[in-house]
Amino acid sequence: MLSCQLVRKCESKNTMSLQTAIMKALKEAMKAKDQNALTSLRAVKSAILLAQTESGAKEELTEAQELKLLQKLVKQRKDSAKIFTEQNRTDLAEPELAQAAVIAQFLPQQMDEDAIAAIVDQVIAETGAQGMKDMGKVMGQVNAKVAGKADGSTVAKVVKEKLS
Repeated sequence: MLSCQLVRKCESKNTMSLQTAIMKALKEAMKAKDQNALTSLRAVKSAILLAQTESGAKEELTEAQELKLLQKLVKQRKDSAKIFTEQNRTDLAEPELAQAAVIAQFLPQQMDEDAIAAIVDQVIAETGAQGMKDMGKVMGQVNAKVAGKADGSTVAKVVKEKLS
């Protein structure tokens, strides 16, 4: 997949902001004439600009805000693909999944359920959570620890299993 190579070439989270990485990847996608990557990266760029102007001032987004934005975009595409697949429209589902894959490459490596479960166990021990009534307290702390590294629905599923 050409877009994977583009992202790896252009992305260096430690030294460059997401916006800079997106712009470099966008230029590379234009040169390579990769329409899937172009569509995906333009959507990310647009979402970043919208998020920056929501507060009224042109300010840089924090890394947490960028991660949340990327997760939202990936989730939207996966949800759309799921709906299209349920309606037997694989012709529409495939581009959505391909775009989700391009955007997801800008996210940190996602944690597996075992790693999430270990963090959930730790938070439950720290907070002394007893049951489902403490789910909100546990979810808040777990989400803070796994920010950008785990899907919220997966975290919720693990927390429910541990607290029930």
